[in-house]
Amino acid sequence: MPTALKPRSELAGLGDAELVGLARQGRETAIRLLIERNNQRLFRAARSVLRNDGEAEDVVQETYVKAFTALASFRGDASFSTWLTRIALNEAVSRLRRRKATSELEALDQAVSADAGLVSLFPLSLAPRPADTEAARSEMRQLLETAIDGLPEGFRTVFVLRDVEGLSTEETAEHLKLKPETVKTRLHRARRMLRLVLEEQLRGSFAELYPFDGSRCAHMADRVIAVLRTV
Repeated sequence: MPTALKPRSELAGLGDAELVGLARQGRETAIRLLIERNNQRLFRAARSVLRNDGEAEDVVQETYVKAFTALASFRGDASFSTWLTRIALNEAVSRLRRRKATSELEALDQAVSADAGLVSLFPLSLAPRPADTEAARSEMRQLLETAIDGLPEGFRTVFVLRDVEGLSTEETAEHLKLKPETVKTRLHRARRMLRLVLEEQLRGSFAELYPFDGSRCAHMADRVIAVLRTV
């Protein structure tokens, strides 16, 4: 694969479509930028299925390798990030099926609750408090992650994409190939289940859940590039 010909700063302002065009030419800088832009979403999506950091990270790497070795099949019908997310979810589900027998989702409620968001679910959790410490925030994040990991798979993935990653109902439905009404119903059920296991006094926000940044994010690009050079 040829080395990028332009410095990173000249490509950082480009949109995904332009970067994909450069990635098709083997431009490593474009590939790295696309990886860094999508790491967080893919990791959260994969982890919502697998509930394991290590396996989720492996899925993210495999997703990039599959995507960048098959860019010719990307027609642009959906956004590049949507295409990547579908690959990641398919890979995560395949791993889960290999790890255990697939279980059926419990019956869904017919009534669709109003989409009030996290503020209604955790009214006290989004207000920062002066006494917050890094240790307390870390403990709170772990508590939230454990509670979310306890949700049934179909509900958990919808919750992570909607309330953690911040996707719209329509985007989530597109990613998971569900009807928007089903997304709303599952989100409502997920929020209701979480209310039963979380205390009202939870502090912090969901923005820090399943972090995939810093050196961890940068190393993913290095790992993917290393694999692509052998393809």
